[in-house]
Amino acid sequence: MSPSTTHGFGARFHAALADRGPFCVGIDPHAALLHAWGLDDDVAGLERFALTVVEAVAPLCSMVKPQSAFYERFGSRGIAVLERVVAESRAAGALVLLDVKRGDIGSTSQAYAEAYLDPASPLAVDAVTLSPYLGFGSLTPFVETARRHDAGLFVLALTSNAEGPEIQHATVDTGESVARRVLDHLAALNAGAEPLGSFGAVIGATIADPGFDLDFNGPILAPGFGAQGGTPADVRRIFGAATPHVAPSSSRDVLRAGPDLEAMRAAVRRANDDLRGPA
Repeated sequence: MSPSTTHGFGARFHAALADRGPFCVGIDPHAALLHAWGLDDDVAGLERFALTVVEAVAPLCSMVKPQSAFYERFGSRGIAVLERVVAESRAAGALVLLDVKRGDIGSTSQAYAEAYLDPASPLAVDAVTLSPYLGFGSLTPFVETARRHDAGLFVLALTSNAEGPEIQHATVDTGESVARRVLDHLAALNAGAEPLGSFGAVIGATIADPGFDLDFNGPILAPGFGAQGGTPADVRRIFGAATPHVAPSSSRDVLRAGPDLEAMRAAVRRANDDLRGPA
């Protein structure tokens, strides 16, 4: 596959953000949210919650981001709900980023890649989140599988959790930070891609100035927007020229408006309006 393909995830991401706006909704069925909706913390509550959110937001959002752990905790029946979330979100026109943060080596990494990125899998999605901390080369099976199936990756780079800098700000043999090395690898994978490469990064919407350019010609997921403190001004401050490639994400700002469908839709529209607004 040519790196400049117009059919890859990067091109679809670029088009989706232009068409629907940058805001990404996390579909995260926390037990507390289920109870706040008047639902039991069981598979029936999970299904009612998750599919109601899909009905409300998937026709509006450029991308949705279910967090796999909140479905896995219910075992095979929870995974069956996740499969429906994926299928119905994609049918509504939203890209699906499955937040799994996998990171392994060799045949295990290949098996994970096939589970999430091969269209033959019932859990096939548009993109997944990955951890690079077994070495960026350990992600090669994901990279090759993503290329083969026009899928995308979002690799942890500069996260907004307090523990992240312990590893991400550490320096490598060249003196650059681990985070910058990750972005350098992604830039190499995305070289020559138009309008955007398919290999993205996770960079928090609340981080301090990283001190280097965050434009690596790839998609950016920016968690921490909204309830966690990130603002549209923060997005513009942090990402600068790369801002058009950024999908800020939030779950609570939208999900706590449920189960009212129109209230959740209004929250999505409001976030997109804020992100598209003047500086």
